Amino acid sequence: MRKIAIAQCQSSTDKAANLKNALQFIDEAKSQGADLVAFPEFLMAFSPGSQSAAELTAVAESVDGPFIGALCDHAKAAKLGVLAAIYESSPIANRVYDSAVWIDAAGDIVSVYRKLHLYDAFGFKESDKFHPGNDIAPLVSFGDAHCGTMICYDLRFPELARMLTLAGANVLFAPSGWVQGDLKVEHWQTMIKARALENGCFVIAPNQVGNIYTGHSMAVDPLGRTLVDLQEKEELAVIEIDLALVNEVRNKLPLLQNRRTDVYAKHGG
Repeated sequence: MRKIAIAQCQSSTDKAANLKNALQFIDEAKSQGADLVAFPEFLMAFSPGSQSAAELTAVAESVDGPFIGALCDHAKAAKLGVLAAIYESSPIANRVYDSAVWIDAAGDIVSVYRKLHLYDAFGFKESDKFHPGNDIAPLVSFGDAHCGTMICYDLRFPELARMLTLAGANVLFAPSGWVQGDLKVEHWQTMIKARALENGCFVIAPNQVGNIYTGHSMAVDPLGRTLVDLQEKEELAVIEIDLALVNEVRNKLPLLQNRRTDVYAKHGG
């Protein structure tokens, strides 16, 4: 059994204020006995559409910068894991990585995932400000929870969730800033449940709320049951997950074993 805290935040353009808010969420997660706390995408700051690529680049930091450094110190003091999303400096001029950083209970950085699929859809063009990553990230383990990482728009690409599952993940995390729009909450809920059902795993999806985002941070079990939906207010929820359910579901519904990889290979799959 693992206790996971999901933080639904409303980030502002003030990086220092967002960090202070995150540290308070860590303290709250600790007080509720969580093993780890997962934050949404864009924890570091809200980037309004009017913000230029150069301005966002000025906000970004390296993974070993002061923003993550403060979270590492707080994670160590609280003795719990942290998943935090930042704008990470990249080698490309006026482009940043959209990165999810895992910090363990000792305060050490143990995995960094850079978003693969940039949100060039529904009138947005993240590629004007972001540079994509080029690989999946190493899984992170907290006891029997083997955690794979995606970010937001990645949820629409089942290949990534499947690769992480085949690598050994039994919990998928998807920190997100899911943008409001027609049917977008329905899309969000459907994608999260689909990724859980097709891989027989838990999906934990902390989301931004306020500004242009939908809220509705969710946790879903391997049968597609919603464990929590935080609706549209800034708050923290702690859920307890039983990883034995993953094995039970995968034994009863052996989707991974029943794949026809021989056929897929013929068609580039």
